[in-house]
Amino acid sequence: MFEKILIANRGEIAVRVMRSLKEMGIETVAVYSEADRQALHVRMADEAVCVGPAASAESYLRIDKILEAARQTGAEAIHPGYGFLSENPDFARACLKADITLIGPSPEAMEAMGEKTRAREVMGGAGVPLVPGTPEAVSDPAVAKEAAQKMGFPVLVKAAAGGGGKGMRRVDHADHFLDAFEGAKREAKSAFGNDAVYIEKFLVHPKHVEIQVLADSDGHTIHLFERDCSVQRRHQKIIEETPCAILSESVRQQMGEVAVQAARAVDYEGAGTVEFLLDADENFYFLEMNTRLQVEHPITEMITGIDLVKWQVRIAAGQPLTIEQDDVRRSGASVECRIYAEDPEQGFRPSPGPIFQIRPPAGPGVRDDAGVYSGAEVPVEYDPMISKLVTWGEDREQAVARMKRALDEYVITGVTTNLEFHREILEHPEFISGDYDTQLVSRWMETRQRPPRSQGEWAELSAVLAVHRRDEALRGGSAPTGAGDKAKSGSRWKQLGRFRQLQRYH
Repeated sequence: MFEKILIANRGEIAVRVMRSLKEMGIETVAVYSEADRQALHVRMADEAVCVGPAASAESYLRIDKILEAARQTGAEAIHPGYGFLSENPDFARACLKADITLIGPSPEAMEAMGEKTRAREVMGGAGVPLVPGTPEAVSDPAVAKEAAQKMGFPVLVKAAAGGGGKGMRRVDHADHFLDAFEGAKREAKSAFGNDAVYIEKFLVHPKHVEIQVLADSDGHTIHLFERDCSVQRRHQKIIEETPCAILSESVRQQMGEVAVQAARAVDYEGAGTVEFLLDADENFYFLEMNTRLQVEHPITEMITGIDLVKWQVRIAAGQPLTIEQDDVRRSGASVECRIYAEDPEQGFRPSPGPIFQIRPPAGPGVRDDAGVYSGAEVPVEYDPMISKLVTWGEDREQAVARMKRALDEYVITGVTTNLEFHREILEHPEFISGDYDTQLVSRWMETRQRPPRSQGEWAELSAVLAVHRRDEALRGGSAPTGAGDKAKSGSRWKQLGRFRQLQRYH
């Protein structure tokens, strides 16, 4: 077993990985950018190495700096978390060349599943059901439009590389196709350095259901049931649950078997996720495979009792997977809400800045995977996730009830969050029924009315107004006129600082 592992990531996932490593008696190394110098994952690690300035392209995405940090600290292995370099085959090959173990699949498996059109080709050859689409990337707009018309609208124009909803456009009418096609290519080029796109039939009202798999180096592969990830905004998941409320046991078993078949088709090793679209008739189609640990992995851990990070490490160390498929038991239900520093009332615009106070919920069946603390900063340079709030219950009703209670207990001040937004979704009739699809949030946002301000919000506004009036009185009622005066007292950041001082006083 490894004695020291470097975590090539930041935020909550770095903290979550460290916790399992510490339980295993393995020393931890954090890497951080200059913006993350005081971050929680840096404070928790046994050692920490700065890998560059705030921009991720100059720090967390620099393969040479990550490997140098591993060499410098004597780390034998690297856990990439998710995002950043986690699905980068060049990074995987660089680790092999440096004789450092990457805790993840082979670069060949990453390549096979990371490029969407190639993944479709591999999966089709393995007999995995596919959404109708072009077999390869299409560069000619006229050819692409013709293919779309043959499939029938609506269709999706999708980036062949990458994910997270970037480089993706839904097209409902032929008249809008060319604009969407060019827009998707531009966004794909900007996000992934690759403007290749392909066309895929858009399934109306589908669910997004994924299967967690584990595989060792000998090809022993199992699945750990499904996760329903259909609550999304801009193609990004915000609430996940397991089990899927409407999935029949026979289809659940079929999906698990197909996911295992997909992993074996690329000689997969470690933890991975095979994602599917599920239509109203319970037909399911391969969407993609994520060759890494998923953000939503905790709900699988909650219902199975299996620590996925520990098994990632054991498998990477060459140990066999000792769990048989029949050993995997599902107990109860689990829900995860992704807590972001963002403003749903402003198009989910990020809300970076310092956190004055954070008080996570607790009690039976509650888990909070957080990457911050009171006084920490949510940097403007990175994803604004604060934590992943997870609950477990004996059944779906109890898991959701515990999530509502946990959201009510959660206190975060200093930044705007989506806590209230989550509460609203959990009360939505479609969510309550379990029979919702990936368009739930977009449909709801068209008619949603902003809820009345809570007492806490009114208190915050009153406090800001009180500080403003006090400052005006101290200036004798005269408003600042020069740029210097504005810099001293008119800055929004400085006003926020005064607000926090007032909060501390009270």
